[in-house]
This record gives sequence, C-alpha cells and structure tokens, in this order.
Amino acid sequence: MDANPDTYTNSSSSSSSSSASTSNSRRYGLQFPALSFLQSPVSTLLEYSGILRPRSDHHEAEGLIASANDRHSSDSGSASGDGEVSIRIIGAGEQEQVGFDESEEAIGQIAGVAGPRLDHEGGNGGEFGDGERVSSASSPSGGIDTGNGEGGDGSGNSNRDSSYQRYDIQQVARLVEQVLPFSLLLLVVFIRQHLQGFFVTIWITAVMFKSNDILRKQTALKGERKISILVGISTVFMLQVIGVYWWYWNDDLLYPLFMVPPKEVPPFWHAIFVILVNDTMVRQAAMALKCVLLMYYKNGRGHNFRRQGQMLTLVEYTLLLYRALLPTPVWYRFFLNKEYGGLFSSLTTGLYLTFKLTSIVEKVQSFFTALKALSRKEIHYGSYATSEQVNAAGDLCAICQEKMHSPILLRCKHIFCEDCVSEWFERERTCPLCRALVRPADLRSFGDGSTTLLFQLF
Repeated sequence: MDANPDTYTNSSSSSSSSSASTSNSRRYGLQFPALSFLQSPVSTLLEYSGILRPRSDHHEAEGLIASANDRHSSDSGSASGDGEVSIRIIGAGEQEQVGFDESEEAIGQIAGVAGPRLDHEGGNGGEFGDGERVSSASSPSGGIDTGNGEGGDGSGNSNRDSSYQRYDIQQVARLVEQVLPFSLLLLVVFIRQHLQGFFVTIWITAVMFKSNDILRKQTALKGERKISILVGISTVFMLQVIGVYWWYWNDDLLYPLFMVPPKEVPPFWHAIFVILVNDTMVRQAAMALKCVLLMYYKNGRGHNFRRQGQMLTLVEYTLLLYRALLPTPVWYRFFLNKEYGGLFSSLTTGLYLTFKLTSIVEKVQSFFTALKALSRKEIHYGSYATSEQVNAAGDLCAICQEKMHSPILLRCKHIFCEDCVSEWFERERTCPLCRALVRPADLRSFGDGSTTLLFQLF
C-alpha cells in the first residue's frame, strides 16, 4: 500500500489551521467556553480577553506532523520500505522549532540551486543593473546570511521575556483560582454572621441616596414647591432616624452623638457599624432641617434666594464639621484597650488624636468661612444696579428673558436679575455673557440642597 506524503501534509496543515481558527474564535469572543469558566474562571477570562494564549484541547499534542522525505527522518519520521509512514506527536514549542528548521533548510536548498545558475549566467556571482553581486557562498550550514545576527537575538530575547510574563500571569491566575472558592465561602459565612447589620446598612444607605435626589429636585423647583410635600418629606426623614435609633437602643449608638465614648471596647466590625449608622442618620436629620429651610424660603426671590443658598451651605459645612468629630469617641475607646498594654494603647490613641486634629482644622476653617459669608450683607461678585444703569442696559435679563427683578451689576458691567445670577454662581464663577472671572474662588456652594455622600469612617 503506497502512502502519499502530500495527503498527510495537507491533512496536517488543515488540522493545524482548524485549531488556529478555533483558538482565534475563542480569543476574539466568538466562542466562550462555559465549562472552562466554571473550572478555572480567572484563566478563562484572561484567555478570552487576549492576555493569555488560549489553551489547546489536548495538552500533550498540538498537531500531527507527517513527512515521507529522507531529510526529515531524524525529526519527524520517514517512510519505511514496506510503504508504512511513521508519525510522531510533538508539542506546540517543538512544532514551532520544527517549522523554523524546515524554513531554514528550504532557504538553504534554494540558495544552493540558485547559486550555480547565477554563476553560469553571469560569471562568478551574476551582476545586476546596479552593479551589485549575488554571492552563492554562505555559512557552513548552507543558509543565506539574512543580515545582522543581533536583531535575531533581540527578537528571541523578547519572545522569551513575553513567554515568561505569560507564565507568571498563568501562575498568579491559578493561585487566585485556588484561593477564590475558600474566600467566597468565608465571605458567605461573614455575611451570615452579620446579616442584620448588612441589611440595615444597605437600607439606610439606599434611603439616603434617594433622599438626596429628592431634596435637590425640591430645591430646583423654587417658588413651585409645595409645603405639604416638604412637610411629608421631612416627616419621613425624621421617622427613619427615630426608628433606627429605637431599634438599636442598647447598642451604644447614642453615646457617640454626644461625644461620649462607648462603655465597653467595641470589636472592629461593631465599631465600623456604629460609625456608619451614626454618619448616615446625622445626614438624614440634616436633610430634614434643609426641608424646613426650603419651606421658609419658599416664596423668596432675589435677596431671599441668595440667603437660602448661603443657609444651605452653612448647614452643610456645619454637618461636615460634626461628622468629622463623630467617629472620634468610638475609635478613642477602640484604641485605648488595656489588653494591648498601657504603653501601646496610649501611643496608638495619641497618634489617632493627632491625625484627627490635623484633619479637623480644615473643617473648622470652612465652617467659619461659610458663617462669615452669611453675615456679609454686600454682594461679593457685584452691587445693586441703579435705575439709570438698568435703562442704559435695557430692562431685560439675558438669562430669564424677562423684566429684571432686583438687578445686579457685575464687575464686568453686565446686569442680571439677582435671582438668576445667584443661581448661576452656584455652579459657575464667570459672567454668563462675556465669561469674565467675576466670582472669587472661595468655598464650594451647596445651595442646590445637595449633601456629601462619602462616608466619614475615621
């Protein structure tokens, strides 16, 4: 039985091309192996994103290499006398090396055939039109000198470095896959032990975020706000605060509100829970106070609208100062633990109080700046315009396109309604028309009724 070498060569090339297309489709998102993701999620995601090379279906063999030529007998086997063809299974690295050796050998054979022809046609090394000669002499291996060997060494080193990096990433991914199931199991047990605390924390946080959006919308309504809606919102806010503190009446939540340390040293997670609940409930109570201010300034225009923004800003900076002090009693009791030793506990407590003092200084300065802005009656970005100035500029506001009410002359000599320009300067510092810098860089304004959503844990 005769064996056709071309048949085995074609089958080998087709199998390698099909495996390459499969790996490319897996790499570029055409196929996502769900079973592999369940077995090794991190490695599968890295392969799917293209960071790692996709793994083949058979770890020991990447393809079948067959050949019937005598020159491949030492590498891939040769055809025997009775017509049998021997094959050998090689890995991906060997396959790349075999392909590289075959390409070098083929180039050497081409050079060996082309050399005598050029010598026969043009003498010793045929001449071309530009005077260059093609030399058939080559290295002892019969190959052609393709250029500088240093470039090949550099590419080889870069390939090795990239292979090492991929190997390191694979090892890290396997380590994470080994630790991940146990970590998830510990997380489930931890959530089960503190299930009530997790539920309460998520609930009050979601309510606070929603309350902040409601308060900002009510502030933007200006004169269209309804007193009944504001009363209902503030009542719901206060009922939320009272309900939470009533439920945790015996858990030392009320002591830090009056800057009194808890009676006993709290565990770490209990201290975090107390600080989170108090921080959220204080902001909820401040939102109820802001609703009362919105009811008071409901029909305010001009001077009252600017005063409303200043009052909301002062309430927020007062809240920031109080929230910065709120965790102090809890952490003071936590660090002052005699079980760690008197010297160690005193040292850690002193360091914490020092760090806290440096952070509170900025909050105190912001509070006094907001208080000073409220007590200042003049407008720091302009002055009230006279009737002659309004007539000369035209009795029409460029912002609201209506007749001016309490017109303000800015430093750039443009005139607007006080209500309009006050709302504008809640967000901007430049003139609405000429974009000249009018409002100085001072405190951030909270005149829109917003509340800082970041937690104050330390």
